[in-house]
Amino acid sequence: MDKVEQRNIVIIGGGIIGCSVAYYLSRHPSYSTSTTNIIVLEASANGVAQGASGKAGGLVAKWAYPREIVDISFPEHVKLAEEHNGAERWGWRFVGCGSWEGEGEAFGESGSGVGKGGKRKSLEKTLGFEANAMAPESRAAKGLPDDLTWVKEELTTSYSPMSGPDGTAQVHPYLFTTSMLDLAKEKGVQLVEGTAISVEQVNRRVTGVTYRDRSDSNCIKTLPATHVVLSTGAWSPSIIPSLPIAATRAHSVTIHPKAGVTISPYVLFTEILLPHSLSASPEIYARPGNEVYVCGPGDDSTLPGNVDDVEIDLAACQSITNQVGSISQELREGVVDKRQACFLPVVRTGGGPIIGEAEKIAKGLYIATGHTCWGICNAPGTAKVIAGLIMERKARLRNLTKLAPSRFL
Repeated sequence: MDKVEQRNIVIIGGGIIGCSVAYYLSRHPSYSTSTTNIIVLEASANGVAQGASGKAGGLVAKWAYPREIVDISFPEHVKLAEEHNGAERWGWRFVGCGSWEGEGEAFGESGSGVGKGGKRKSLEKTLGFEANAMAPESRAAKGLPDDLTWVKEELTTSYSPMSGPDGTAQVHPYLFTTSMLDLAKEKGVQLVEGTAISVEQVNRRVTGVTYRDRSDSNCIKTLPATHVVLSTGAWSPSIIPSLPIAATRAHSVTIHPKAGVTISPYVLFTEILLPHSLSASPEIYARPGNEVYVCGPGDDSTLPGNVDDVEIDLAACQSITNQVGSISQELREGVVDKRQACFLPVVRTGGGPIIGEAEKIAKGLYIATGHTCWGICNAPGTAKVIAGLIMERKARLRNLTKLAPSRFL
């Protein structure tokens, strides 16, 4: 009789990638609590989804990038929402999505939205969008949809849809991430609070993860592991220094309009010409529950040692608020609920994300990071690939060689 393989899987990082990997591992046909132990190791004192996974826009798009993962991930989002009532649980819904251009009225000090201490960086959200594919024949016509009433028509120069009605959707990122972990925990996955220090190996095979216990900073422990998944986003090089991952900080706010005001479900990528020849390009996401999420540009400020220590520049948040208030009376009169910042992981050498087994470093070490602004969108596809590699020792989904760690390490 064949010996049953015993797996001790440690996932470093409780963001959307790590929590999704835990979910897909726990739903794999060969998973059993008698043969497979799964631990998610999270460094934040406040639980999972404290970084970009809880503070992102939550856009899910067929036109995102890279295509190899998007084509896996988008259908998985649809399936997850159907299976687990995602509409109610994490705000899943299809949305209108378009590029809006126009002028902004004078409203407060409309600064750049770039955080103090950093230089402006593009978030490259629309990098995968093929503008000519869906653009109207003439941009002279404004093209505003009838139900997009929360931006001023008289300030609008043009609106161009970026996808058809089934091409763009959204989730609430914090609710989606915590739901993935909760669903995984229902199948026996454990959450351990602590900061990973190193991945242990013997003869270039992983043997464990050493970490600092969250409850006692003087206590160093090691979790035994046959497989390790590194999914700590911008913090990944703190564990594997050779990973070419840079960090981009982005500020955002959430706004609740006044009672009785309804915000129709649209995501807008704006280009606003402000007074005094200034310009701004905040992204606006209408969410269920009449919440509106707005994010500004990125910056290259220094990454702190822990996600709990990310600094928020309130002036940058105010600039973003003023920018969207300059084109929308509804948002101008709303109440700002959250002011926040997070760091996105970007592959320094271009391309990415980095997904797969890092055999050059150690067998059993899997990398899943560098998703830029598309971590929420591409998490299910990434997790399905990683789960397949671990549980089946291969990914049967499609050719992912250009995302393999061997190309980056």
